Amino acid sequence: MAYFRLLSLLFASLLLSSQTLLNFCHAEGGPEADTKSRVVISEDESPFSYKEEAANGPKQWGSINSTWKVCGDGKFQSPIDVPEQKMAVPGDLGRLKRNYKPAPAQLVNRGHDISLKWNGDAGELLINGTDYKLQQCHWHSPSEHTINGRRFAMEVHMVHMTPNHDIAVVGILYKFGRPDPFLAKLLFHIKTLDKKGTDLGIVNPQDIKFGSRKYYRYFGSLTVPPCTEGVTWTVVNKVRTVSREQLSALRNAVHDGFEDNARPVQALAGRQVYLYAGQ
Repeated sequence: MAYFRLLSLLFASLLLSSQTLLNFCHAEGGPEADTKSRVVISEDESPFSYKEEAANGPKQWGSINSTWKVCGDGKFQSPIDVPEQKMAVPGDLGRLKRNYKPAPAQLVNRGHDISLKWNGDAGELLINGTDYKLQQCHWHSPSEHTINGRRFAMEVHMVHMTPNHDIAVVGILYKFGRPDPFLAKLLFHIKTLDKKGTDLGIVNPQDIKFGSRKYYRYFGSLTVPPCTEGVTWTVVNKVRTVSREQLSALRNAVHDGFEDNARPVQALAGRQVYLYAGQ
């Protein structure tokens, strides 16, 4: 446990510089806030594209904006291909401790994805003795992370943050199959979503099922500009299912040509990926 806490502190201190935090305007997610004390999250993501051949495509993100430079030259970027054959199984990884609770939420079309933001205290995820408060979740299709080179139909990211702006993201992968129960509750709202967003009332994040105690852990980055590094990633081992209707609704709701909104996998660059086997 101490080993992983030390790693987290090292990554946070080296990679989440004060300049990065001040310019943290296109993050994976987090609360909108004033610039004096908290991270600023912009809803206008139009300057970048997921189209490989585009002038503002993923390979060009680092040159679009000076605050996005790490998208191009960062060493610990996400997503990655998870190499199951080269997995380390340390003894001090433990079960994910989710202390989520129902809270008011809003469904928002951010142009590049559909996001569900909790406006109240939706609880936290405990990692290495640190509480990361749940901020929001959003969906990518196809999946951003791959397993042994295999890409899946969809991935949901549950974004958490500490008061010091340390970030932890949980990724859950989906293949086509039975409808996802959580998305089933949101389907009408997704299909009728406009740019103003929709208040959903109370939403319980516990309804987003992991389906397994097993997970992969590595240190990476946000998967959208500014691609801030120092993020603690947890990718759940269990691949869940989503219906084609549900995925089509998410894709059709997204504006600006981002029906496919998955960043290509990034180089592992010598990073170790760890497996918690669920004992």
